[in-house]
Formats: sequence, C-alpha cells, structure tokens
Amino acid sequence: MASNIPQFLFVCIFIFLFSDYISFCSCQLFNNSLDGGLAVATWYGDPNGPGSGGACGLEDDVAKAPYNAMITAGNQVLYKHGFGCGACYQVSCSKPQCSGKPITVPLTDECPGACNDDPVHFDLSGTAFGAMAKPGQADQLRKLGRIDISYKRVPCDYKQNIMFKVDKGSNPYFFATAIEAENGDGALSSVEIKTAGSNKWLPMKQMFGATWSANINPKTQKPPYSLRLTSEFKRRVKADNVIPVGWQPRAIYKSNVNFPPKL
Repeated sequence: MASNIPQFLFVCIFIFLFSDYISFCSCQLFNNSLDGGLAVATWYGDPNGPGSGGACGLEDDVAKAPYNAMITAGNQVLYKHGFGCGACYQVSCSKPQCSGKPITVPLTDECPGACNDDPVHFDLSGTAFGAMAKPGQADQLRKLGRIDISYKRVPCDYKQNIMFKVDKGSNPYFFATAIEAENGDGALSSVEIKTAGSNKWLPMKQMFGATWSANINPKTQKPPYSLRLTSEFKRRVKADNVIPVGWQPRAIYKSNVNFPPKL
C-alpha cells in the first residue's frame, strides 16, 4: 500500500491543477465575450437590409426606430440561449475598405450552426456591416463576406423608454411580450408581472429570446398589467400599468421608464 501513495498523490495534484486550468480557460472565454477582443464578422439578408429580430422576438421592428437596421446576430457565446438579446457591442474593422470608426449594434438575433465554429461570431445586418466602411466602400466591404473585427461590450443608449410588443400568440389566458430598447445592459435576467389590484409580483418565463410569458386567469388577474424588469447586471425598473385594459396582440406599448445608460 505504501508504494502506491506517491502515485495517488501525483494523480490528485494533476486533477487539481488540470481542473484549475479548465476553470481559467472557461473564465477567459466568458470574460472575452463580455469585455471584448477579436471576433469574426459576416453579414446576412439584403445588402442594405435590416437583418432580423427573429430569435429575440423583435421581428421586423429592427428596421424601425430605435434600431434603424443597425443590428447584429450572434453565435451562442453572445446569444446565451436568448439571455444575450439586447446587449450592445461596439465593433470596428481594419481592412483597407474599413473606416476604422466603431459602430454600435444591439444583439437581436441568433447566428446558429457554423457561426459556433468561431469563438466569437457577429453576423451583422447588411446595413450595419456596410456602416463599418469608408464612404463609398460599403459594397466592396460586403463583397469580402467574412472579416476579422475588434469588439467590446458597451452600454445601450436609445434616447427613449422601454417598449413592450405583445406577442401574436397572446390571449385572455396567456400573455407574452417582447421587450425592446432597454438601456444599459440591454439584456434581461428576469421579468415579473403584477395584475390590477394585486401587490404580488409573479415571475414570467423566458419563452424565447427577449420574449417573456405568463399564464393568466382572466377572472382574477385583470389588466392593466405592470411589469418589473431585472437586467443582466441586476439593475431593476418597473413599468406601472404599462399594458392597458383592452390590450391587443402585436400592439406596442411604450413605458415611461428605462435603465440608466451604463454598464
């Protein structure tokens, strides 16, 4: 037995050091996705198009203010199973066609499949990709298709308040809403709902992306609904009575609140 002790100790030391190395690498990958670094950028959709808000639930709202087609999809490191929806990033490129000036884009969609072959991958709208170019060079830059970029996480600042777009599948027994134009973190960690005459906040479920849902008893849980949002970095705001009596699927309701524009 005594002769096996050094071997046992060696195995224990190896496991300890190896697990620390794995933890270090995992932390580095997470921190790089948050703090910034180098990434791959591609573009999708029409050359001067708005991209999509599909996987986050924003649909064609990305073509309108406050997004104005300046958006990006991201691989899973950025999309985070939908919890990355709304986060803002500053990106720039250094190809001869590039201006070198950074642009800011919120994450509104997922880039699945091959995008996950890269550590960090931004799939920008055609409009946003072209916005990295020198004047008159947007088409030439888009022809490259795939380029290296620099990126960093930045606060969102929409110069307006949060909007709630009621999901098309909502009905008197089921309420779901996409949440748009959040300042600061941009991304949410939880959403709660409070019905008329109640003091109790009820947790909503992330249905997908930036769309959150709750089952409703229309006899006891009546509108107007208030919504309380907790951001990725645990800041909190509440939009009192933002969803009115007589709310409609696909309608957009504007609040009078937003997060501070800082990380």
